[in-house]
Amino acid sequence: MNNLEALRLDCIIKQKRGVHFIITSVLVWVGIFLVQLSSMPILTKNLFTFICTGLVLPVSFAISKLLKIDFQNKSNPLTNLGLILSVDQMLYLLIAMWIYPTIPDKMLMVIAMIFGAHLLPFSWLYKSNIYLIFSILIPFISLFVGLIYSPVVLAATMILIELLFCLALTLENKKEKI
Repeated sequence: MNNLEALRLDCIIKQKRGVHFIITSVLVWVGIFLVQLSSMPILTKNLFTFICTGLVLPVSFAISKLLKIDFQNKSNPLTNLGLILSVDQMLYLLIAMWIYPTIPDKMLMVIAMIFGAHLLPFSWLYKSNIYLIFSILIPFISLFVGLIYSPVVLAATMILIELLFCLALTLENKKEKI
């Protein structure tokens, strides 16, 4: 069991609890917000929203380079687990793809809920209460805001949530000197 804990600690330190991905999510949600502000038809907005989500990997890679974070950490087998935990989100996006033409004004809500929920296993990998809290809060807040308000309001809410997530994760890392 000590070996597993050592591998987790290695991920935490070398990948700084994935803060580069959370910073990227702020930028992606800003892009989605701008798309939602546009006067395009809803189906076109949804298409561009999907395109925005496709920027996560290349942007987080660039941010990891700027912050000197080991993006791949190839020496640690738990990095592959982190990849699997991220890729599983793609399967859930099939639900969003179904929503796209069926209930187009709720697609963003579904994407936000999927995004938040997929963070839960990272609370274990990174030994992070911040991931645990936000992985639960994001789907519920997204559901509440998405059912009552427009997608523009939801996108703005997600920007605020992701900024808070970044701040909390940065503080968690600093507290533990990571």
